[in-house]
Amino acid sequence: MKRQSVIRIQELKKTYQIGDQEIHALRGVNLEMEEGDFTAIMGPSGSGKSSMMNVIGCLDKPSSGEFYLDGHPISEASDDELAAIRNRKIGFVFQNFNLLPRTSAVENVELPLLYAGIPAKERRERAIRALESVGLGQRLHNKPNELSGGQQQRVSIARALVNDPVILLADEPTGALDTKTSIEIMGIFQKLNEEGKTIILVTHEPDISEYAKRVVMFRDGQIVSNESVSHRRSAKLEEVEL
Repeated sequence: MKRQSVIRIQELKKTYQIGDQEIHALRGVNLEMEEGDFTAIMGPSGSGKSSMMNVIGCLDKPSSGEFYLDGHPISEASDDELAAIRNRKIGFVFQNFNLLPRTSAVENVELPLLYAGIPAKERRERAIRALESVGLGQRLHNKPNELSGGQQQRVSIARALVNDPVILLADEPTGALDTKTSIEIMGIFQKLNEEGKTIILVTHEPDISEYAKRVVMFRDGQIVSNESVSHRRSAKLEEVEL
């Protein structure tokens, strides 16, 4: 049985106007991702991968072309509609964690639910479950400065998961971490993917991209390769401290 298409992009273009100059960041991109995919997006600086991430994350609108997320047309959505889609359908994981420094782990994870108007009791229960799923059930009330970098990224992943999004969008999630911690974080992503979560990973590190199932390479605003990972790395869960 064919899996459901989560992302469908057709002839997508993005042009920025800087003074008198037009910058063609995306030049007619076509891309499809199915439910349960784990895709790494790569490319050199200026290749278009960041512009692609911003469009997929509903942080920016394309100049032309079609973009469907979970079957819904995104290209013509209003700013308010994009904000609602981001909160309901996309979980973001950033390189620098983006946690509120004076707020506990569980309160950081509750934030998307607060914006969604979820009652306090349900917010707390769902946030605790999300933190437990990334191995931080004993760190609910620690603030970010009381957690290691890897633990802070786990809080970020739990926050991204708490709304049960359609996709997880991770932007250089291991960029601020050492090698051992990076492997642990990629092990969490692989575990989530094995449980059915669709993951899009933006990275400039070839070894990190090898934890994904597929690598999409951008250059000059276009996809130059879209291939399955032939020698996929596996962060074995028994070796990952959860």
